[in-house]
Amino acid sequence: MKRTGKRRYGSSTMSKIVKLGATTVFLVMVSFLGLQTVHADTIKVGAAINLTGPASTWGQFHAKGHQDYFRYVNEVKGGVHGRMIELILVDTSYKVPEAVAAVRRFAVQDKVDMIATWGAGEGIAAKPLIQRYKIPTINYSTAWEILEPPIDYMYLPFGSYRLDCYAVLEYIAAIHEGTEPPKVGLLTYNNAYGRSIHKPSLEYAKERNITIVTVEEFPPQTVDLTTEMLRLKASGAEYVFIQMLPAAIISTLKSADRIDYEPMFLGTWTSTDPDFFKMGTGLIRDRVKMQFPGGLPSDESPGIQILKD
Repeated sequence: MKRTGKRRYGSSTMSKIVKLGATTVFLVMVSFLGLQTVHADTIKVGAAINLTGPASTWGQFHAKGHQDYFRYVNEVKGGVHGRMIELILVDTSYKVPEAVAAVRRFAVQDKVDMIATWGAGEGIAAKPLIQRYKIPTINYSTAWEILEPPIDYMYLPFGSYRLDCYAVLEYIAAIHEGTEPPKVGLLTYNNAYGRSIHKPSLEYAKERNITIVTVEEFPPQTVDLTTEMLRLKASGAEYVFIQMLPAAIISTLKSADRIDYEPMFLGTWTSTDPDFFKMGTGLIRDRVKMQFPGGLPSDESPGIQILKD
């Protein structure tokens, strides 16, 4: 676990979305903390974020979102009711034990007022510790399991992966042609993040008369997905719902090309990062769709206006 330091803080459309997600819920939570009758000079925020592991570009933008917004609050707004925000940032390298250790240190040693965790597995594993110490926490993976009871002190920045599953399957149902039910295969990591789409998809598919023909899992370190693609093709999957990180999506598309398999690939927005579209040049084509359950700056919603103010 790399502790990147303790600081007081006096590119693209994709990166702006990430930074907005990193600040929206914190805006509400920090404001709430500022109203508490706590006599302290600072509001301490502990952030356990993936800065150097797989898909760390996501984590780096989340960290920058914290840094930029807290600096703005401190230097432009004069803090929260006069209290400055102090950010304690720790690199977890996308490892569950590192994240849990960071959360424990935030709670026991640093005595933080609020916490940010990053990955699905990290957030789920740290949940009992967070609830034991009663510290408001936001998790950026949007794993629906984090909001399973008990939900005290747990927050997500956007709609959960459960909502992503509903949206993806609704889209498939809406565009599918023919009288037969659409055939969908799930292709995911074999970890908490990957499996977060399994249960909601299987449940909702039954309601929408969608056939889940196969569920294929693989370890995150897998570099060739030809075997999984052959199984999906053999199952007759016309649509492949994916839950994995960007490098694995690229491997998936390359493997599909090798066996002349052309389904539509659909995924959740956390499957991409700012580098994904560069890596996917010539591979993405018109066969990849990504679902995003949140708002954009162009929406001009009340929440976006609060951020601008």
